[in-house]
Amino acid sequence: MVETNVFIFILSIIIIIYMITLKRTKSNLINVPPSPPSLPILGHLYLLKQPLHETLLTLSQKYGPLMMLRFGVRRAVIITSPSLVKECFTKTNDIALANRPLTPSAKHFNYDYTTMGAAPYSHLWRALRRVAASELLSATRLDATTHLREHEVKLMCKQIINKSSNKIDLKCWFRDLLNNITTMAIMGKRYHGDQINIGDLKQASEFRDMMDELFKLLHTQNIGDFVPVLGWLGVGGVEKRMTGLMKRVDKFLDEVIDERLRAGSGESGKSHHKRPELLSSFIMLIAGTETPYLTLEWSMTVLLNNPNAMQTIKNEINTHVGSDRLLQESDLGKLSYLQNVINESLRLYPTLPLLLPSEAFQDITIGGYSVPRGTMLMVNAWAIQRDPILWDEPEKFMPERFDRRDEDKYKMLAFGVGRRGCPGTNLGYCVLGLALGTLIQAFEWEKVSIEEIDMTAFYGLSMAKLEPLQAICKARSNMMSTII
Repeated sequence: MVETNVFIFILSIIIIIYMITLKRTKSNLINVPPSPPSLPILGHLYLLKQPLHETLLTLSQKYGPLMMLRFGVRRAVIITSPSLVKECFTKTNDIALANRPLTPSAKHFNYDYTTMGAAPYSHLWRALRRVAASELLSATRLDATTHLREHEVKLMCKQIINKSSNKIDLKCWFRDLLNNITTMAIMGKRYHGDQINIGDLKQASEFRDMMDELFKLLHTQNIGDFVPVLGWLGVGGVEKRMTGLMKRVDKFLDEVIDERLRAGSGESGKSHHKRPELLSSFIMLIAGTETPYLTLEWSMTVLLNNPNAMQTIKNEINTHVGSDRLLQESDLGKLSYLQNVINESLRLYPTLPLLLPSEAFQDITIGGYSVPRGTMLMVNAWAIQRDPILWDEPEKFMPERFDRRDEDKYKMLAFGVGRRGCPGTNLGYCVLGLALGTLIQAFEWEKVSIEEIDMTAFYGLSMAKLEPLQAICKARSNMMSTII
């Protein structure tokens, strides 16, 4: 009973302090963007329902393309206009918005904000970005690893042929493919599928378990990010799970580094210095696997629902590549319709319907409104990419719309924009084009039933198909020799 009274007393003091602070903060807010009515403590959290991007669009239609919300203790501005996106991510505002929000979740997942994805805009972030650009994502590096991606795609096709059933779960194949491409590039190992070295089976199992738990936690909203008192009290247990998982990640990465040292690759003297880069690479692995394999799933789904578009891709590949060899990355520049299909899939089904948030590290002005320091900026990419003012028949799958060389990069936002835009855009297009094109070249595809495939989505941090994609495939006889 005494402990309960003490708990209530402490909680009351915290709430009083919070309300006083909030009142003082409000008094300093002048000429801020319009905002719906809010509740004490929770702010506008009570308004948020899934799908979040649709809820925010509904609010924006009432309060404008730039509105301010409060998520617990955090202010956020929501943008649904390409002109405002351009204003945010060019010139002065691009630097002012180059930070990510420093949330407890980001701290746990990003080693106290020291990885490229979460580090504040600083010398550390610029150094990590340079490493990523030169060691992982440069044109030279991409050319040097082309064979790796082509080999993994070919291996996937071979394994599909070897399966006794012609009905396959494409989501699993896409997930395994992207995981293997990224782990082979970063760690030199394959952790998914049948082609795992015997000596790596235990490590592969641990890796898969860690990644599964990582994605579960990433898709679980930590209320402590917005109402810290609940995080301090351990509500939901999310932070405890995060810290436990990251200890496992530390142990796993230490084993990888030790293996490199034992291998005597000639870099043993540098290996310890490479730990921050390896950590950043590991975190990049999350973005480098989930978003592309979900995009592959959405792209194949819309093609199965639009067989004429799939036939157009097949004809294009027959013309520019033929059937005596498999598609290569060097062919992608000639396959314009394939690229159009990928862009249209990204437009209709962006895996991140809300871009990863930025945070203002100084007071700024957007659209004539004052945005205080510490405010999160959230861009509703899904809303912009389906805006009927910007796009003809926005709900319709029309790959040919990308034949028009529209230079407005602020209305097509699948890979982000500004200093914090995705550094792996070129790699993403390479993997998507290679995998999707090769599957269409090598196999005949059909839906499991005559009905259109359900496009209902599941929403977490990213947007995935609610029902994993299954399809029927048969290897094209004239391609068998190139695969086997």
